[in-house]
Amino acid sequence: PFSDPSADGPSIQAAGLRSLNAGQTLNKTLELARKFRETDNETPIVMMGYYNPIYIHGVEQFLADAKDAGVDGLIVVDLPPEMDAELCLPAIKAGINFIRLATPTTDDKRLPAVLRNTSGFVYYVSMTAIADTSKVNSAVKRIKGHTDLPICVGFGVKTAEHARAIGANADGVVVGTAIVNVVADANEAGKSATETAEAVMALVSDLAKGVRESRLAAAK
Repeated sequence: PFSDPSADGPSIQAAGLRSLNAGQTLNKTLELARKFRETDNETPIVMMGYYNPIYIHGVEQFLADAKDAGVDGLIVVDLPPEMDAELCLPAIKAGINFIRLATPTTDDKRLPAVLRNTSGFVYYVSMTAIADTSKVNSAVKRIKGHTDLPICVGFGVKTAEHARAIGANADGVVVGTAIVNVVADANEAGKSATETAEAVMALVSDLAKGVRESRLAAAK
């Protein structure tokens, strides 16, 4: 969590403030990843956030700590390609993927710069993901013309139907706000950590079902 988010909606901003007020830190987040790795060494872990906490931690120390914790990739939303020397290139050298965001305003002139040092996958943040999936599909096709990396799409995906529509053409579906809202609602209702986890799993399972159905249909 970071105190001055610039690329997050109200739900994520509120979650960041709740987290900071509860005493969450970058070190504690890395420890969560480390504990997860004790029982799961297969599922990739991607940390998403801002550069400031990493800069304060120290880039070399952070990358060493992240690698030791089992982190596979980073999404740092406020570091454009022009600043690759700050973190992107050192991360790649350390064996950690650096995942870049593309948006509807990332045209064919800008796209090569965005993709130049991107690894892992490309995160396409669509402003019309649910409103007009045809625009999303054409954008995914356009980006695929520039890279062999998987294209994952996110923005406003809340239900299995949404995930099914996006997953039919994208390689992955990104869901953030919907999951954070489930946590917020559970917190407000005074639910236990176990009850909160069960609510999150129910949503994620439903979303995953939608993606699987779309992929199976496409394969027929």
